[in-house]
Amino acid sequence: MATFIIGLVILFVGAAIYGKFCEHVFGPDDRQTPAYTKQDGVDYVPMRGWKNSLINLLNIAGTGPILGPIQGILFGPIAFITIPIGNIIGGAMHDYFSGMICLRDGGTQMPDMIRKYSNKGVYTIYQIFCSLLLLLVGAVFIYTPGDIAATQVFGFDGAATSVSTWVIYGVIFVYYLIATLFPIDQIIGRIYPIFGAILLFSAIGVFIGIFVKDFPLLNLWDDWNGAIFAYGDYFDANHFIPIFFITVACGILSGFHSTQTAIISRTMKSERQGRMTFYNMMILEGFIAMVWAAGAMGAYNLGLQEANASLATGTIGIVCKYVLGNVGGIIALIGVIVLPITSGDTALRALRMTIADAFHIDQKSMSKRVTLAAVIFALVAVILVVAKSNPDGFNILWRYFAWSNQTLSLFAFLAITIWMFETGRGKYAWMPLIPGTWYTFVTVTYIMNAQIGFHIPWAGAYAIGIAAAALYCLVLIWYGKKRSAAKAKK
Repeated sequence: MATFIIGLVILFVGAAIYGKFCEHVFGPDDRQTPAYTKQDGVDYVPMRGWKNSLINLLNIAGTGPILGPIQGILFGPIAFITIPIGNIIGGAMHDYFSGMICLRDGGTQMPDMIRKYSNKGVYTIYQIFCSLLLLLVGAVFIYTPGDIAATQVFGFDGAATSVSTWVIYGVIFVYYLIATLFPIDQIIGRIYPIFGAILLFSAIGVFIGIFVKDFPLLNLWDDWNGAIFAYGDYFDANHFIPIFFITVACGILSGFHSTQTAIISRTMKSERQGRMTFYNMMILEGFIAMVWAAGAMGAYNLGLQEANASLATGTIGIVCKYVLGNVGGIIALIGVIVLPITSGDTALRALRMTIADAFHIDQKSMSKRVTLAAVIFALVAVILVVAKSNPDGFNILWRYFAWSNQTLSLFAFLAITIWMFETGRGKYAWMPLIPGTWYTFVTVTYIMNAQIGFHIPWAGAYAIGIAAAALYCLVLIWYGKKRSAAKAKK
């Protein structure tokens, strides 16, 4: 238990210090925001600070900070230290600067930010990559909450052949369509406070239950193989680096988040709200990840659930009901279901806005929004049907989603680095360069070895990953200095 508590202290104290430093480096001021200068009643709408923060939290916190840590804790108590450190210097910094740069540049979406701070080739790759990821997010975040609702709330079998499964999927699908089409303050802005209350009940309830039920959590200095599950053996056999960082994903870092902070950049009343809205909400996601990592370890060590990554969704229900009882457990499960739903809807909204900006499609017209959304949702439906119909479809879908999610963050770190050089903040370029270089190594090494990738033996995969990381760092430093010099001459 002590290591878990130490991890929480690192998370919140570290966030207070580094979050303030990030704010200092960016330098928010009192200039008028795009919510006022471009107000259109659809996407550019001034909203209160607490509402922007809550919406951003619900947008970014899908099933990643739950399913990821449940699987990641199999590597042992080191997860309680790795999650908060990575979150502070990687994920929260990524979210803050992505959101704030988009805000200052007029509420641009991430593709425009990438285009402005890179070149046409990088922008084209990002545009394609981002669109594919958002489609995967839409499909995954119908699949996972739909299956959890079917099997653990309503008691259905969740099979692909069951009508009940597709009815539940259909309800979520229709909600996504409505949330994608209507002005952000009419749907998302009104129901998210309710969703937020359920989410907080779920996370805080499980957190308190960990102490009340005295969950047996291992410490770094304990025998990792002394519990029911041999965490030490799992750590030795499964390549902690890079697999842990791909598995845990959203609790530490998520490239998907930059697409969501860009949405909120269009509804903020003041730049000074950025630290709370962007940085601190990612810290809360880290807290959720820590809670579910601890809840899962407790369930494994008590023998309530088999420690198996493939049983992650089942672990959620067991932890909720053991900690909070049947009624409280159901409410907590609803909170878990809310997380992916409130990320899936804005993922598809972000995709609509991204495509509209790229092709200059006016989104004030409902008919144009419907036409664009129809194409997007048709593609999501195809992915969902194919994944559900294949016995191993979801595992394949999730692996590609997890890898592409982390890989997408490299583009954001790239743009943040160049932005720093161009705006006279070159001495702080190490802030995005460190996590960007690290995740280049992680994502390249993983895909080189993975079954969904190139099947290269680990020794070769590590060598390629190291070379890619070094190249990423050196090229960005060279390009950043070149852009900075070119701008100084103008």
